[in-house]
Amino acid sequence: MTNNWKLDGEWGKEKEVVLITGGASGIGELMARGFAKENGVVVVVFDLKEPVEPFPPNIHYHHCDVTSSSSISLAAAAIRKEHGDPTVLINNAGVAACRTILDESEEMIRKTLEVNVVAHFLMVKEFLPKMIEKNHGHVVEIASLGSFVTVAQLVDYCCTKAATMAFHEGLSAELKARYKAPHVRTTIVHPSWIRTPLISELYKSPKWKEAMLEPEDVALEVVKQVLSGRSGTLVIPKEGSWVRGLRAYPDWYQIVGRSGYAMVMDVL
Repeated sequence: MTNNWKLDGEWGKEKEVVLITGGASGIGELMARGFAKENGVVVVVFDLKEPVEPFPPNIHYHHCDVTSSSSISLAAAAIRKEHGDPTVLINNAGVAACRTILDESEEMIRKTLEVNVVAHFLMVKEFLPKMIEKNHGHVVEIASLGSFVTVAQLVDYCCTKAATMAFHEGLSAELKARYKAPHVRTTIVHPSWIRTPLISELYKSPKWKEAMLEPEDVALEVVKQVLSGRSGTLVIPKEGSWVRGLRAYPDWYQIVGRSGYAMVMDVL
């Protein structure tokens, strides 16, 4: 699916600066290393934790709290001075607690909302204006199949992923109808369960039976999507695309589907 049904056709014509939040580990790190293999690409990583393994020379780590506009502004000033404005923004940072509504602390609920949703607004407000000015860029939102179906013990996380989908749709509409910047691309990514530290307490349980994606599976698809110059919606794996239509079914069918996902989480 492509935004405005157009191709950018401008990837690589100027120096591309790819900015990835939560890029010091997991999927973010793999995306950073994937982009760094492209000629002329500079990769910038925002994260609170430093990378465990050394980055190559064209990946630059900046300590940044993406829930703080002042922290973002300080890091943004540094990268603009060193590399110029980002042409690709990947909102990848995320947290999850795997707790029921009653068991989860207020502190963690607020942190999940701030990292998984509020940070997307703050990052876009900081970096989108220059993309609009140049009518060139790409904003990628890392969401989840949880955007379409809320899972027991991941309610706050699924709420944030539904919000991420709404944010992506609204941003795409504003770029076309308000900012007249059709060559600023937008992509949203909906992966299934991924073998990352985010849900390690789930898949390390002997009761866990669900198929898992490897982080490389998702990172590679995102890199390919950005390099294509296309906007899009990625469901990974493609076999999970049926979940997007769940809400079109009768209520009883939706209840059965959600009940199945609730059983999946009953491993802790």
